[in-house]
Amino acid sequence: MTSASDSRAPDRADGPVDRTDGPADRTDGPADLAGRAPTTADAQMAMAAHLDDLRTAARAVSRVVVGQHEMVDRLLVTLLARGHCLLEGVPGVAKTLAVRSFATVVGGSFARLQFTPDLVPSDIVGTRIYRPSQETFDIELGPVFVNFVLADEINRAPAKVQAAMLELMAEGQVSLAGQSYRLPEPFTVIATQNPLESEGVYPLPEAQRDRFLLKVDVPLPRAHEEAEILRRMSVDPPTAHQVLTPERVVRLQHAADDVYVHPLVADYVVRLVMATRAPREYGAPDLTGTLAVGASPRATLGLVAAARAMALLYGRDHVLPSDVQALASDVIAHRLVLGFDAIADGVSPRSVVHRLLGAVPPPVPTALT
Repeated sequence: MTSASDSRAPDRADGPVDRTDGPADRTDGPADLAGRAPTTADAQMAMAAHLDDLRTAARAVSRVVVGQHEMVDRLLVTLLARGHCLLEGVPGVAKTLAVRSFATVVGGSFARLQFTPDLVPSDIVGTRIYRPSQETFDIELGPVFVNFVLADEINRAPAKVQAAMLELMAEGQVSLAGQSYRLPEPFTVIATQNPLESEGVYPLPEAQRDRFLLKVDVPLPRAHEEAEILRRMSVDPPTAHQVLTPERVVRLQHAADDVYVHPLVADYVVRLVMATRAPREYGAPDLTGTLAVGASPRATLGLVAAARAMALLYGRDHVLPSDVQALASDVIAHRLVLGFDAIADGVSPRSVVHRLLGAVPPPVPTALT
C-alpha cells in the first residue's frame, strides 16, 4: 500500500547533488531561512559525511525491519528536525521493532512505555519520594528522561497522562514539585497507535496531535516482503547495532538547520497551510464545507523543518518543492479537523491534503535558480 505522495518523493541520488542545481543567489531570502551554504570543498566533504552517516543508519535499521522504507526515512526526518512522530498501523507491522532498532542504531538511551488506561503521570515523569531515614523528600525522575521514548499505544492513556506528555513534547522539560527538569538532547517521542480498536482507547486531543511533527501510516507488507520476513525472522532474527552517537545526531540536526530554503519555497509552504484554513481562496472551493479547522502555524514550521531534514537525507543543501510535496500529507493531515458531513462521508484528511496539493501550484523550477 503506497500513499499518493510517494510519486512526489525526490530522487535519491548516490551523493550530494551538483551545487549548480541549487539557488545561485542566497542573499534574497529571510535570514532565518537562508542557512549557510556549503560552498567550500571542506563543506562539501562535510555534506558527504552527513549523507554517509544517514545512509549507514538507514541500512542498519533495514537489516532488521523488512520493507517499510518510507517509515524509516520518516523516522530519520523526525530526528533531524527535532520533532516527534506518531506511527499508526494494525498490530504486527513492525512499529515497535522499527523504533527499538532505530534507537539502537542512532545511539543514546531508550525507554519503552506501554500506555494503559490505569497509567498515572508519575509513572512516566517521576514523583517525590519520602526518605524516612532522612525525613526529607527526594525527586525520583521517571523513565522519560532518555533520548528516545517509545510511547506504545499512546491513545490508551487517560487525559492526565496525555497532559504530562504534552508538556515534555512541547517544552522539552518536566515539572515536578515546583521545579523544572530539562530532558536530554537529542530527545524524541515516537508513539504508536492501533487504528482498529475502540475499547479502552482515548482519542488524542487536537493539541497533542499538533505536537507531533509527522504522522505516518504503516501499511501491511506486500507479498515479496512477507516472504522476506519469513526467511529473515523465522530462525535467527538479525539485531541492530549502534552506528551513531547522540553527539553526532546533534551535529546532524545543526546541519539540517543550515539547509537553504528559497523564499518561493517558503511561500509555497505558507500557501499550502493557508489553503487548509481558506480553501476557497486557494483554488479548492469544494473543500469549504469539508474542513472545520485548518492546520496551525506549527504545520508551517514543521513542514519547513521536515523538508530541510529530507533535503539533507538526500544529500542536498537546499529544499526543493518536491520535498514539501512528499511530506505535506504526513505533516498536515493529522492536524486537520474535518466537518461532520465529511466524517460521515468517510473523507480522509490525507485525501484533503492531496486535493490541496493539486490546487496550490508549486514555484516554477526556473524561478529557484
